[in-house]
Amino acid sequence: MTIIIREALERDIDQLIRMRWDFTWENRTETTVRFEDFVQECRAFLIDAVQSDRWKIWVAEAEGKVVSHVYVQLIDKVPRPGRVTHPFGYVTNVYTLPEYRSRGIGGKVMEAVKLRAQASELEFLIVWPAEESIPFYRKTGFRLCTEPMELHLERESNNGGMNG
Repeated sequence: MTIIIREALERDIDQLIRMRWDFTWENRTETTVRFEDFVQECRAFLIDAVQSDRWKIWVAEAEGKVVSHVYVQLIDKVPRPGRVTHPFGYVTNVYTLPEYRSRGIGGKVMEAVKLRAQASELEFLIVWPAEESIPFYRKTGFRLCTEPMELHLERESNNGGMNG
């Protein structure tokens, strides 16, 4: 089986939508969300992401279909006097179709991501892994760190706050 690692194209969007849906519900059994409703939101996001220079979506293609992907959002840092600043990459939505797992495909996609990140002079890549995915990220060179902090913001049901 030949695996092609490349950046996602607009022609991949339907497959990426289905993969995102399947990834979300793989370990869950109930949903009140209809696939048709999700498609509209996800398609708009993916069209923008594929056309943007702020998102890079890497895919592994086998037998003419997307079988694995890694999304990377580029995040700019505020300039600092006397220091050249480079963006960093937020790695998210790493997924391989179940029937293609344990073949090293996800690792190959991640290697392509790392090579492009180095060539693009990103400062670092960061990921917030699920507990079960930590071994995968360790194998691909990530290490646990304790520096980042997070603040969870409550959302108002009336969409108030900064958007209102």
